[in-house]
Parts: sequence; structure tokens; C-alpha cells
Amino acid sequence: MCANGGGSGGNTWYKLTPDSKGSYKNGTWTQLASMVDTRLYYSSQVLPNGNVYVAGGEYGTGGGDARAEIYNPLTNSWSFTAGMPFTTTDAESILLANGNILQSNSQSNFAQYNPNNNTWSGSIGMPDTNETDWVQLADDSVLEIISYGRNTARYIPSSNSWVNDATLPVDLYGYGGELGSGHLLPNGKVFWLGATSNTAIYTPSGNSNPGSWVAGPQIPGGNGAVDSSAAMMANGNILCALGTTTGFGSSTVFYEYNYSTNSFTQVNGPTGTSDGTAPFTTSMLDLPDGSVLYQGTGLYLYTPSGSPLAAGKPNITGVTANSDGSYTLTGTLLNGISQGAKYGDDKEMNSNYPIVRLTNTSTGNVYYARTYSWSSTSIMTGTRSLNTHFKLPSGIPNGTYNLVSVANGNPSNAVSFTVGSTGGVPPSAGVHTLTPACATGSRLDDNAGGTTNGNKIQIWTANGSQPQNWNFASVGTNTWNLAVNLGPYCLDGGAAQVGTATQLWTCNGTADQAWISAPINGGYKFTSQQSGLCLDVNGAGSANGTVVQSWTCNGTPAQTWTLH
Repeated sequence: MCANGGGSGGNTWYKLTPDSKGSYKNGTWTQLASMVDTRLYYSSQVLPNGNVYVAGGEYGTGGGDARAEIYNPLTNSWSFTAGMPFTTTDAESILLANGNILQSNSQSNFAQYNPNNNTWSGSIGMPDTNETDWVQLADDSVLEIISYGRNTARYIPSSNSWVNDATLPVDLYGYGGELGSGHLLPNGKVFWLGATSNTAIYTPSGNSNPGSWVAGPQIPGGNGAVDSSAAMMANGNILCALGTTTGFGSSTVFYEYNYSTNSFTQVNGPTGTSDGTAPFTTSMLDLPDGSVLYQGTGLYLYTPSGSPLAAGKPNITGVTANSDGSYTLTGTLLNGISQGAKYGDDKEMNSNYPIVRLTNTSTGNVYYARTYSWSSTSIMTGTRSLNTHFKLPSGIPNGTYNLVSVANGNPSNAVSFTVGSTGGVPPSAGVHTLTPACATGSRLDDNAGGTTNGNKIQIWTANGSQPQNWNFASVGTNTWNLAVNLGPYCLDGGAAQVGTATQLWTCNGTADQAWISAPINGGYKFTSQQSGLCLDVNGAGSANGTVVQSWTCNGTPAQTWTLH
């Protein structure tokens, strides 16, 4: 979603939709509803409910105004928030871990906006924020360089206050009182680009005490970041748009900063060694496919080399269906390890939120779900469990998909997800076959059609035989006995121990033979009423004869079953 901003500011918005294979290069631009105020250089954030927030503006009718606007993508419409406690121009904002917006007035006051109840807190004093950037740290505090000098400060969410931090060892403010952007690095430190040729690196304390600064590498060629864009990429490097330090200039050169070597490497521009526009006119945005959308003399895509950084890779631990037709995805690092693309001030392109992408395993067509109700927008969250709701796009075809969660262009490993009738039917009384997501050509199988107590339960290539037909009998809400369609023998969980092989046993109505069904990953999981363990394919195997067992529920394809 992008806005026009020429002249004294615009109010027209557009969206870029990738083509059927997920290509943004071959995507399509369409116009969205226009906001009321015109704006150029202003605050903007994507909210946890999926709406978009904008406020202020250095130019346009939104500048110096005490109102912000909200875009609702479901209705393609804009509306004003409740009145702000101050007027705002080219001011900073940031999305806090609790889902509120921290908004400055570009000088020495701040307030919080709560999008859930459309209310603002009162204005509170703070260090001068003019022409600075805000960097979210792993502890949810917010770092800034106080305007025009070497002093720094941090916002502490728990006390809703600012504290003084350590002093910079070098000057970063430069021509016109401008400054480059700050970026949280994969090692937890902050790298800050100067409008001078200086850079600085900050090491957080992890609490409200001051951290520490050291000088970083000099920007090559005497260049600097006099209000310019940069993007933390999926490979962990920062793509920097740079230029002269003696003015705004008329040409932009490009470097990648590598935190592991603490050095810059020059890379080509979109049409040569440079781009014929001043760095302050540029913008960047991390796209879900790992490329960076760059706006300069035109729109271009930059694709980084190498693989996405393992330390920034989300991990999906489960996907469950909700009663309203939505799904809940649970996992770790869903927001990634950085805010994404940044700017010295005036522009905000943060993308530290979960994106859900589905790729059809038959056609290769790509679809994006709408995510909302993010549990947090914290970054660098380690093994902490996060979640988001998502809804499938209208018209997505029935079929099997590889589903990933993406954070700033870095995708998780895929989990199998089934859409529509090919995903099977909900559990109901009657005869069904069961297919594990880890072996989609196989079925739950009674070994050799045995009808003796203790007979092995396994997976086997689908063949339509009676040992693969299971008669579901309801024994409670979403609770079933599964009898093989050969006689009065039921699927039995046995002892309540992880790794116990399931077996066939004379149907006896005990809790060992009661299985509770629940939607997950586009299919269903089956939990033993006796043990609380899940029906699981040993080792997520796909070979004929792989044992089916009871295992700790974990939401993996080995525990995801579709019914037919």
C-alpha cells in the first residue's frame, strides 16, 4: 500500500498486488480510496487489526493538524481517529508491543493512541524528537538520538516515560540538522547511520540503565545519510541509500552494511552505479518474497544475495480453525528480528508483523491471507510463543497448500494446509478414511486386516481396502470411537506414555479408545481422552508400515489428519 506524495503532499493511495506466482515485478497497481487530508512526510503504521494509521505531515493539509486517519482495507474507506492531544507535523510514531501507537508531535511531547477503543492518552513531555528516528529494542524499549546533538534517550513502556541514555562518541547529525536511520541488528545491537560520514553502534543494557555506544565504520566515499532510506534485509544485511554530506544532493549510491564484518560493500543502483535522485526522496519497503521495493527515479526491486538469516526465521507450531471461519497460527519469531525498512525521519515503513502466504502444491499459485489480532508486535522474541489470526482470501481454490509465516521477507518452514473439500470432511458418525499431512498418499491402516487384540496400526498407501476404513461412533462432543470396518475392534491408545504404539483392541468403551477431534492446519488432530496425547505418525514418516503412535501434541503434519 503506497501513497502519492509529490508537491505539497497527496491523498491518493494505491496497492500493489503480486501476480499469480507471487511476483511483485509482474504485479498490478490499483487505486484505493483517498484519505481526506493531503500529506507529505508523515507518521504511518499498520495496526494489529490490519488497519493502517497515518498522522501529521510536514506538508499538506494534514500538517499541523490534531487529527489522524485510519484506513480499513475491508471497506476500502478512511475515517478520523478521536482528536489528538496536540498538533503533529513530520513526527515520529512507533507501534508498541501492546498494540498502541506511540506518537510524538515532532518536538517535545508524546501520547499513546489505543486503536481498540479509539482513545488518546494525555500529552506528556519528552526529549526533543525533531528530525530523529525511533528504534524498537528487544526489551520493547524505544531508542532515540535527541535532536541535533550527541545525547540519547529511551522510552520505557512499563513506566510510560523517557530516561536519559549514553552519549554518542561521534556526531551523527549533519547537514540541515538531518540524521540517518537506526536499525536493530541480529546480534541485538543497534546500528545508526549518520548524515555525516560517521556511524555508531549501541549495545543495550537490557533494562532501564544506560547502554553504551561505540563509533562504527566510516561510510565510504565521504557519503552520508542526509534523510535517506535503508532496509534490514532477510539475509541480515542493511541496504543503504546514501549521498553527499554537504547538502541533499542529486544522486544516490547504494551500499550493503554487513554487521558480522562491520563493513560496507558498494552495490549497483537500479540502472547503473547510482540513481539520479537525492537520497531524501527515496523510500524502501521489505516485501514478503525477500526483495526490497525501492522508490527513487522509478520503482525497482532489489533482491539480496544469500539465504535468509536463520536467526530471523519464524517457526510455526500450530494452525487451528476457529468457529468464525478464521484460523489461529501459533509460533515463534512471527514478527522477526527488526522493524524492517527505515528512514532518517518523516517516513515509516515498519513491517514487524506476521504475514501468511499459501502456495498451491499443484499449480504453484501464490495467495496471501489477511492477518489480524496479532498477539504482540515485539521483535527478537526468541522462543516466546506468539499468535495471529488469519482469514483466507476470497476465491482461493480447494486444494493442498504449503503455508508459511513471513517476517520482513524471511519465511518459516512450510506446513501442509488444505483448503475446501479436498481437505476432507469434518468428523461425523459413519465410515471415513484418514490421511496424515506428512504422507498425503497414505491412509491410517490396520496391518494386514488383522482382527486380534494388539494388532499393529500403521500408515499404508491408499488402496480402498477395508483395513483403511474406520467407522466413527460418537461418544461425546467431538469425541469418537474409531472401529475398523472389519468387526468390533477399535483404535486403542494403550498406556498413557509418549511413544506408545496405537493398536487394535476389542471395542470396550474405555477412555483408551475415545479420541477427541479438533481442527488444525486445515485438517484435524485426534487427542486420546485417556492420555492427552495425539495420534501421531512416528518420525513424520511416509513409508508403508510406519507405526502410528501416541505423542505430545505439537501441531505438526505428523499429527494433522484429513478425513474422506
